[in-house]
Amino acid sequence: MSVVEVAASAQLASVWDDYISGLNVGVLLTDDRGQVLATNDVAAELMQLAKADLLTGARPAGWHLRDDTGAAMPDWAELAGQVLRAGSPLSIPMVIARSGQPLSRIWADYHAVQVQGRSRVLILLQSVHTDVPHSRGLLDPLTGLPGRVLLLDRLEQSLVRARSRGTLSTLVLIDVQRLADFNAEHGFDRGDDLLTTLAGRLREGLSDEHTVARYGGDEFAVVAEHPSGTGEAIAEQAREVAGWPMRVGRKRVRPGLRVSWVTTDGHAPVHSVLARAEQQLQH
Repeated sequence: MSVVEVAASAQLASVWDDYISGLNVGVLLTDDRGQVLATNDVAAELMQLAKADLLTGARPAGWHLRDDTGAAMPDWAELAGQVLRAGSPLSIPMVIARSGQPLSRIWADYHAVQVQGRSRVLILLQSVHTDVPHSRGLLDPLTGLPGRVLLLDRLEQSLVRARSRGTLSTLVLIDVQRLADFNAEHGFDRGDDLLTTLAGRLREGLSDEHTVARYGGDEFAVVAEHPSGTGEAIAEQAREVAGWPMRVGRKRVRPGLRVSWVTTDGHAPVHSVLARAEQQLQH
């Protein structure tokens, strides 16, 4: 039987067999919609899935893909689109869970590649127990801001300092509303321009002591420390600097933003702070 299970042509299967037979890392090839076209045995083992499930998109009952905090990961289509548009690698840790219990933790490296003249995404999977440099994947390839991994680390450090110093830590989430509609009307390139513009405004308009990060495909985050009060002023400042009108082609548009914030003395765990901020963002 072929080392690679494919949902494509026999020609692709033979090429892939030549290259990935015997590799000790998981290998996935997807299209721009996140559909898996090819995979190897190691990838299926790391993902705790049968190869047939990887290819068809089927998932066993209770199977979930989470980040380090337990929050749901963006879907593969969103990640694939981001990597292809940015043209830069993306590295993120993922936790495979079933019925709420973590089964394995893996590191995924996303790369934009050309296969038979078509844009594809190559994903390399490794267990975190292998020698994976901690510094990989910390910056978002589109905006240059700290990505989700580094944000979680900065938030954890902020909570530790708040507990030890008797200060406060605030997390602000900024959601760019109707980004999919914006992309549909103006194109993904304009959508990426919008996100990079917002990233620059937040980075330049807020204190250098704050961490500004890209939390998700259409979300930014700010981590701030302060001696007293609440995060309301920080949240309003973020809304103000990010909400200025911008020019798209010949039009001036004002980004639609939804902002939430949570202030804590540091005794709440990271996942609770994130969950509370995300909950407030929905109301």
